[in-house]
Amino acid sequence: MPKPANTNYPGFFQRYISQVKEDDLKTAFKNQMPAAEIFLESVNEVLSCKKYAEDKWTIKEVLQHIIDAERIFTYRALCFARKDQNALPSFDENGYALNSKANDREWQNLISEFIAVRKSTEYLFDSFNDETLNSTGKASDYMISVSALGFVIIGHVNHHIRIIQERYIGV
Repeated sequence: MPKPANTNYPGFFQRYISQVKEDDLKTAFKNQMPAAEIFLESVNEVLSCKKYAEDKWTIKEVLQHIIDAERIFTYRALCFARKDQNALPSFDENGYALNSKANDREWQNLISEFIAVRKSTEYLFDSFNDETLNSTGKASDYMISVSALGFVIIGHVNHHIRIIQERYIGV
C-alpha cells in the first residue's frame, strides 16, 4: 500500500509521514525495526534517564510515549478497519507521560515492550487488505485512513529517535 494522499489525514501528521522514506507500508514496517532496535540497545540505563532540558521528558519517557502512541494509533486503525462509526477521543500525551511511571522501569524492559507492541502492530496491519487500508474514521475531530495511521506510527518512531539522537545524545 503506497503512502496515502494528503487528503486522507490531517496536515499535522505530515511531519511524521514525511519521515517515512519507503512508499510501501509493509516494507516500511519491515525495514524500521532492525535499526530501531540497534539504536535503542545502544542507549544504556544511565543515559535512558537523561533529560535534555529541565521541562522535557527522559529518554525512558520518550520510549514509553512511543509505545503508548503506537497502541492508541493501532487501536484507531482497528476501529476504522472494522467500520466502527464512533468518533474516537484524543489523548493528552503529557498526561500520559506524567502518569506512565516510565522512570521507575528498567530500560531493557521498555525496549522489550516496544518490540512486543510493534510485533502486534505488524500482525494487525498484515491482516489488512487494500480496501481495509483505505477505510477511514474520525478521531479527535479529524478524519484519517487506516493506511495513514500505519505511516504515522512508523514516522512517529523515526521522529522521536531523531530527537533522541540530536537533543539527548548530540549525534
